[in-house]
Amino acid sequence: MGYIDIIGLNIPMIAMDKSAVREYVEQAQSVIEASPQMDEANTKAAVLRDFLDLLGWEIPTNTQLEYSVKAFGKTYKVDYALVLEGVPVAFVEAKGVDTSLTENHREQLRAYLKNEDVNLGILTNGEEYEFFRRRVIDSKVEVNTLGETNLEELPERVTILRAFTKDAIQNDEWKKILDRINELKNARDTLENEKDDLAEDIVELLTENVSEVISSHAESQSKELIDRLVENIEDEIEVDSNGPSPPPVDGYIVNILEDGATIQSFSDSQQREVMAEVVDYLVAEHGLISEIEPLPYIPGRKKVIINDQRSYPDEEREMRAPKELTNGYYLETHDNKKGKKREIRRLAKRCGLEVDFDGGW
Repeated sequence: MGYIDIIGLNIPMIAMDKSAVREYVEQAQSVIEASPQMDEANTKAAVLRDFLDLLGWEIPTNTQLEYSVKAFGKTYKVDYALVLEGVPVAFVEAKGVDTSLTENHREQLRAYLKNEDVNLGILTNGEEYEFFRRRVIDSKVEVNTLGETNLEELPERVTILRAFTKDAIQNDEWKKILDRINELKNARDTLENEKDDLAEDIVELLTENVSEVISSHAESQSKELIDRLVENIEDEIEVDSNGPSPPPVDGYIVNILEDGATIQSFSDSQQREVMAEVVDYLVAEHGLISEIEPLPYIPGRKKVIINDQRSYPDEEREMRAPKELTNGYYLETHDNKKGKKREIRRLAKRCGLEVDFDGGW
């Protein structure tokens, strides 16, 4: 077995790689498009069996169907138990394409993992994928969400997928993969939550050791440095099979399409900059604001994406990384790569347009 280096780790190479994930996604998409209301039984047969194959698990060799588990004082059946040497090492709970994943489904899987002392779990309906890890910290059992994604963006989550492969679990490498992801997430959170203090420390260090004359330059660039570090960390978390690499020379590219033809292209070395350029174009040239009014525009439950002021409706807090757009509107750019792509797609769709991502995306 060969080895590859992923974000500083020597991890055994496995058959599953980014191209294999793309192949699975394309096949699953075609099946779902043909039967968008598939129930659970058909989703398992037509989509999720191939997903298990992708991860190196085979039915019935090392995958048991309808495995009995205890939860909430009763006995239930988890859809798939991934088994090594007769012991379950991961559970996969499946729903149909016709069923959205809910908090009840998540609590159900968490209970299975806790009660059966199983460390890894996946909840999926073929279109949505959520990954879980059971840990014991100071004698307390916790089941945390490792990440969630949709079918289209599954190739960007190869690192997490690799942790659930038979080879990674069998060789006990899944812990190294997930622990490293956790360390990176903690580092990202610290950089984001303590951005102002860290920026001040950078300015102080430079002025003390170089010269006071550079203080204004240091002040303007220290926060941008932290923003770039956060983006680089997020790229590493979503690393492909060859390990982290910087964006290509063209940076992050977004193409705007109308009726399948590209009508405008944008690129920048930073995700947040190209996102702002795209949204500003939609505002100025395609009447985006009239499509999303009234402001503030909040596509989810809490997060303001576009507003005519930096503050939230309650005026007690402001956007974390606002970019000013045409006519005094503000865009929230504080999000990971997946979130930025989702919002760009959603806003373009409001204008009757499509987008295509290239470069470092």
